[in-house]
Amino acid sequence: MAQTLANYELVYIIDVDLGEEQIAATVERFRMLIEENGTVNELELMGKKKLAYLINDKPEGYYVLVKFSSGPQFPAEIERLLNITDGIMRSQTVRLRE
Repeated sequence: MAQTLANYELVYIIDVDLGEEQIAATVERFRMLIEENGTVNELELMGKKKLAYLINDKPEGYYVLVKFSSGPQFPAEIERLLNITDGIMRSQTVRLRE
């Protein structure tokens, strides 16, 4: 049976203390991971923003929005990898209605 693809939206926040080069490397790492397991439809680097509340005593974070298509098992795997990656402050993946 063919695998059905669904559309997802992922937002993650990177610690700005990592520096520009490390932030760019992190974004590229997760973009490549998504492309290996699906299709990146849109990647928006929202940049450094003030957080609504402190996360790990930090007032700012670098926001990244990714819209992608993949099979149903991949979003749980990317969330797991985001949760164990140093420098990722928060992340959330949601399935988009079709």
